Amino acid sequence: MASPYRAIFAAPGTKTFSAAGLLGRMPLSMMGVGIITMISQLTGRYGLAGALSATIALSAALIGPQVSRLVDRYGQRRVLRPATLVSVVAVGGVLLCAELRLPDWTLFVFAAGGGCVPSLGSMIRSRWAAIHAGSPRLLHTAYSWESIVDEICFILGPVLSIGLSTAWFPAAGPLLAGVFLIIGVLWLTAQRATEPVPHPRSHDTKGSALRSPGLQVLVATFVSTGAIFGSVDVVTVAFAEEEGHKAAASLVLAVYALGSCVAGAVFGLLHLKGRADRRWLLGVVVMAMSMIPLQLAGSLSFLAVALFVAGLSIAPTMVTTVALVEQHVPRAKLTEALTWVSTGVAVGMALGSATAGWVVDTSGADAGYAVPAAAGALAAAVGFLGYRRLAPATERGGASADDRTEHRVA
Repeated sequence: MASPYRAIFAAPGTKTFSAAGLLGRMPLSMMGVGIITMISQLTGRYGLAGALSATIALSAALIGPQVSRLVDRYGQRRVLRPATLVSVVAVGGVLLCAELRLPDWTLFVFAAGGGCVPSLGSMIRSRWAAIHAGSPRLLHTAYSWESIVDEICFILGPVLSIGLSTAWFPAAGPLLAGVFLIIGVLWLTAQRATEPVPHPRSHDTKGSALRSPGLQVLVATFVSTGAIFGSVDVVTVAFAEEEGHKAAASLVLAVYALGSCVAGAVFGLLHLKGRADRRWLLGVVVMAMSMIPLQLAGSLSFLAVALFVAGLSIAPTMVTTVALVEQHVPRAKLTEALTWVSTGVAVGMALGSATAGWVVDTSGADAGYAVPAAAGALAAAVGFLGYRRLAPATERGGASADDRTEHRVA
């Protein structure tokens, strides 16, 4: 392990909670694509598959930030365990209804309850923020490491989920994702020594973190970015099926994540200077442009190469996003704020997967790749329009009293 990465794990307990976070985040990459694969196998309806995946994502978008706000106030252990129980029961209901071929509305009822799944990535990053609060350099490396962990999940998750659902039985992938979530949450919440100190009701915790103008820009942009991810998942599964190799979709999506993983590993070694908001905008623009070559995909091998290149911009952009979140919200609201960013991605994935499913059903997989291209263009447009809100207060010509208070606390 390179020296900066070795340094972040010098603090006691860091290796263990990061490992628990890896296991608990596997459902992030397994559940959506697993449900898409399961429903498409059982019914052949990609529109229904995308709509169910979208319902779970939208439910998480509505409930997730509220769960994280409770975590900031009461602590991870007290909140995450009951929230996880509700989520697992709801997803289990989806799987049971699908296997029993019950009416479609029953699937959506249970899918709506799946949003209680906690944002494990936000929980882990808040632990890093508490441990390395006095060292921006180590915190940058820690966030880069967690970005690598995210991509490891996206490399392994689709392979496991799609592979098990196609080779064993349709519900195998989502079922294993639920098992990973339970183990990961129980393991993480058992580690009390590294759990961030809760922040009971106070002036600094009043109101939502989303009141921050900078956070609003980040969340809005990542709705469009999430639409890229969600639509790429759906269209790639459909494209691979049209090519006669549906199971290969997991490998292609893993290559997409591998590109981000490689970029994240390198990014964490860098000692960056200059403004984070400019790096962020550049990353969003590059991410949007990387969707253009997908329109030319004529084979799975070409698609894999194009997605690897596209993945190179993801991790650096996400790491920079976390740094910007820290600049724009107080420490007492950090978990909630990070979850709002994840929520933006989840909403976008829901919209992207539903839209892509409809396009695939009506026009075929080749036409489906227009969806992530359009989403990327929208993300770049939103980033440009909101860029000034991300600039330091001195560049914006001053800040409001609330903003100045938030920056002092953060």
